[in-house]
Amino acid sequence: MERARVVVIGGGITGTSVAYHLAKAGWTDVVLVEKGELTSGSTCHAAGLVTQFNPSPTMMQFRRYSVELYRELDVFETVGSLRIASSPESLKELQRAASRARAIGLDVEILAPEEVVRLMPAATVESLFGAVWIPGDGAVDPHTATYALASAARELGARFLTGRRVTGIELGPRREVRAVETDGGRIETECVVNACGIWAPQVAAMVGAFAPSVPVDHQHIALAAVTGHELPREMPCFRDTDNLVYGKAEAGGMLFGGYEPDPVSRWEDGVPWDHGSRSLPPDQERFRVLMEGAIRRFPFLGDAGMVTLVCHPDAMTPDGNPLLGPMPGVPGFWMAAGLSLNGFGGAGGMGKTAAELITTGETELDVQGYRPWRFGAPYRDTDFATAAAREVYKYYYRLRYPLDTDEWGRPQRLSPLHGRLQDLGAVFGVKNGWERADYFRPGQAWRRAGADQRAFGWTAPPYLELLAEEHKAFRERVGIIDMTSFGKIDVSGPGALSLLERSTDNRIDRPVGSVVYTQFLDERGGIVADVTVTRLGEERFRVVTGAGAVDSDLGWLRLGRREDDGRVEIRDVTDELAVVGIWGPEARNALQAVSEDDVSAEALPFRRAKTISIGGAQVLAQRITYVGELGFELYVERDWAVQVWDRLMAAGAAHGIAPGGYRVLDSLRLEKGYRYFGTDLTAGDNPLEAGLDFCVAWDKDFRGRVALEGMTPERRLRTLLVGNERYATVYGGEAIHADGAVVGRVRSAGYGFTVGRNVALGYVPAELAEGAEVGIEVFGEVLPAEIAADVLYDPENARVRA
Repeated sequence: MERARVVVIGGGITGTSVAYHLAKAGWTDVVLVEKGELTSGSTCHAAGLVTQFNPSPTMMQFRRYSVELYRELDVFETVGSLRIASSPESLKELQRAASRARAIGLDVEILAPEEVVRLMPAATVESLFGAVWIPGDGAVDPHTATYALASAARELGARFLTGRRVTGIELGPRREVRAVETDGGRIETECVVNACGIWAPQVAAMVGAFAPSVPVDHQHIALAAVTGHELPREMPCFRDTDNLVYGKAEAGGMLFGGYEPDPVSRWEDGVPWDHGSRSLPPDQERFRVLMEGAIRRFPFLGDAGMVTLVCHPDAMTPDGNPLLGPMPGVPGFWMAAGLSLNGFGGAGGMGKTAAELITTGETELDVQGYRPWRFGAPYRDTDFATAAAREVYKYYYRLRYPLDTDEWGRPQRLSPLHGRLQDLGAVFGVKNGWERADYFRPGQAWRRAGADQRAFGWTAPPYLELLAEEHKAFRERVGIIDMTSFGKIDVSGPGALSLLERSTDNRIDRPVGSVVYTQFLDERGGIVADVTVTRLGEERFRVVTGAGAVDSDLGWLRLGRREDDGRVEIRDVTDELAVVGIWGPEARNALQAVSEDDVSAEALPFRRAKTISIGGAQVLAQRITYVGELGFELYVERDWAVQVWDRLMAAGAAHGIAPGGYRVLDSLRLEKGYRYFGTDLTAGDNPLEAGLDFCVAWDKDFRGRVALEGMTPERRLRTLLVGNERYATVYGGEAIHADGAVVGRVRSAGYGFTVGRNVALGYVPAELAEGAEVGIEVFGEVLPAEIAADVLYDPENARVRA
């Protein structure tokens, strides 16, 4: 009987990279199992272009490492790359992207049109507005690179078994991995890495895990050289996003592919096991739009003869990010799949990070957004997951503005208050499948938002004055918002307190009715969740988190369980409860008018919760805020939600109550310095840097405490005032300059209507104090900014605690 310390399933570039890095880390008893030959999946069809340019700090690091790795293996051809703007709008996006790249350590340059054609004379200057030039980029031959990596892994002791298909994975009584079953025999192991590309969901299902990715067709073409227009081998790789194409020189001609505006998915319910390296029948009619785009940039291609047109499916996840990490509930089962068009660019870094996680439990990079368990129940709806994956593919090159909203697959999840929001003229955005009001147009028909910013471009949104009115309602009167999409996780049982104390940095063991603001930390002290925990009973707690974070946080808690905790039940109750938020100076008066229970400051102080009655409904009222005003979160069974809403609206009419949407929350919370998880707070940030040291309970043991002890933060999350009183197009990610150097990046930004300024949050060196002058790079220009007080509005919290 065969045995291995780790079995890697899948012989594409990702699986090979995982095997190599495990062996390099000293885990030499590694077996890679592949049902065909190496590269016989999507890998063999890849064009092999590799760029380091990416807006994600983590993916950029993956890509930079991948380039280094391929150079070490002597399989990388460095020719540089040009990312071309063929419209003024895309040039601005390139300027914005270049600012983000500089902010995360990649030095890039934007070239004028004449400089672009100097580097690539074959391109026409027509509709050429500029390009990002990255001289260290290039390409690999997919077959050569994968086999070179496999050879390096073998030299370190890894074994490769090809022509053997995995037919099952044996689990033990704790659902732990015990063995891999193949059509060539059983392999005992305690660790399996699913690197199966388009087959990854089916292999995950073998252990009862859910890992959504959808095969989406991708086409590329090889064109013969055109006499008089032969392309030199050293021509830079190119990406022309307006024309939806990428490519490189090959044999004097061109190899190019692109991203169809109406992509086709297939095999949504499972990829045939016998599909391997063979391509699918190409569709020249679908490819026509890409051919036309390439000809617009290289007119001579109209005379080029076709060598071959290849169609093959690539695995796309619903959010376009990979699936990387352990799978909760199945000890020993790991994912490294769903690369979503990040194949050769991301595979080197993904393999290294997967090996770090497996061998040490930690990694130096923030892979929070890649957790393989982040997709919940909505994505088990195949149609919804497919629509999301196809839309991500559509916008892989097509300009997507930062204020745009997903459109495909809607509606998926509706609040019981949806009809009331429609009646009030809501414009709906979407989060984790939930239809949520972004803002309201009183007196107008409701609608769903989509690619709205395409209409107004890089200017102030036309609904800015509507947001100002919503903001004013919360600050001066009373505002009401449907927050049903909040993630809600009930944790109960004898071991609940132990699990939560270990998982959070703040003290959870407080009296029943306490509401605690806290974070989940990893071993390095990085912030992996930002939540409130309400104690509902001696052994019952409710964790409240963001709509998009609930499945991730649910999995994190499950991963954190220990046998000595005692019995713990962890249950997602998001869909069982509606939530109404009501805040403002008149919020208490409106609430008291609909309840006979005392909601005074003495009866219900800040950060406390109690059950009250509203018109027969039992409502958990929590005194907490994300807008910086007196107010309450009201949790109620869905069937009673409309009754509670209607009573509050009626009682609040005398106080000028007005509905608000999610867009105005940024304005309100930025003035208070409240952080947003996923931008201001990530696994790459810790509470001491983030100004959340007040949450750290040093008198208890918790995950990440050792890392935080003795730490002196070298940077701080600071509030910045940007520009003047005019609205500035700052969206987050922009480089922060000081003394002629890039010193940080903006994490989030918005317009503060009370303070009348653009407000941003960003990490800067700790020595930069309040009043220091800095600059924010916006569309190639540096806007003046200053470091302000952390809290711009009501710093004493008098209004919150009123």
